[in-house]
Amino acid sequence: MAEDRGLQIVGEQPSDLAAVEALVAKAFGPGRFVKTAERLRETNQPRLDLSFVAYDGQRLAGCVRLWPIHIGNAPLIFLGPFAVDPDLRSQGLGARLIEVACEAAKAAGETAILLVGDLAYFSRMGFEQADPAAIQLPGPVDTRRVLIRRFEDRAEFQGLVRAG
Repeated sequence: MAEDRGLQIVGEQPSDLAAVEALVAKAFGPGRFVKTAERLRETNQPRLDLSFVAYDGQRLAGCVRLWPIHIGNAPLIFLGPFAVDPDLRSQGLGARLIEVACEAAKAAGETAILLVGDLAYFSRMGFEQADPAAIQLPGPVDTRRVLIRRFEDRAEFQGLVRAG
């Protein structure tokens, strides 16, 4: 358990499901279901051992989920969504949740984390643009937004990204 600005960051539990879903819906709305990243989540289960929530007292303040995926035959982790309560945005909580999740994935022996997001935001957390010729997501995506954070310098991935 980590504490940050009076908030408690803890591992996500099954009992957090309704609050996490409500926060994600509030942050992204129904449009999230048409995104290519959702194809990697809809038939998948989040890795609760690598997913985290932040509480401000009894109120869910933020969340980040990591999911098992494969690129070709190589297993790795997919990050997203992460969400922060609108009243607490732009205070560093999202970045802190992502760092905690990345540290947990690395400690668990994962080789890399893939996500679709803004390089300007995620680069400060060690993410870089993935090779668009090597990694193909299961649907349309702006390849400039496909990012990866490797925990092993030589970790290379090639092929179609799929759930599980």
